[in-house]
Amino acid sequence: MSPRLTSEIWVAAYLTRCRLADIPAFVVARGDHTAGAVLIKLNTLDGKACCYHRSFDIISGERRWVVHVEGDEVDVDVSVNKQRSFDPDLWVIEVEDRQGRHLLDDPSLA
Repeated sequence: MSPRLTSEIWVAAYLTRCRLADIPAFVVARGDHTAGAVLIKLNTLDGKACCYHRSFDIISGERRWVVHVEGDEVDVDVSVNKQRSFDPDLWVIEVEDRQGRHLLDDPSLA
C-alpha cells in the first residue's frame, strides 16, 4: 500500500498544477488538514458549474473523480454548502475556466 498524502498537501499540489496550466483555482473552504475530503467546483463562468468528488471502488481499489452535482451555478453552490454543513472537515476548491479544464482526468490526481 502506498502512503497517502494529507489533504492539505494534495490541495497545495493541485493548486500548483492548475496555476502551471494557467487555470485559476482557489480554496473556498479549508477542511481537515490531514484527512478532509475534497470537492472541486468547476465554474465555467457562464452561469453553469459542476462539482466533483473523489470516488473509491472497494473491489478494484481504483480512485477517480466523479460528478457530485452539476447545473446552474447557484444550485451547485447550494449543494456544496449543504454538503459542507454535514461535513465541516470538507475542503472546497473552486476552479474557474471557460473551457471546462480541471485536470482531474490526470491519473496522478486520483
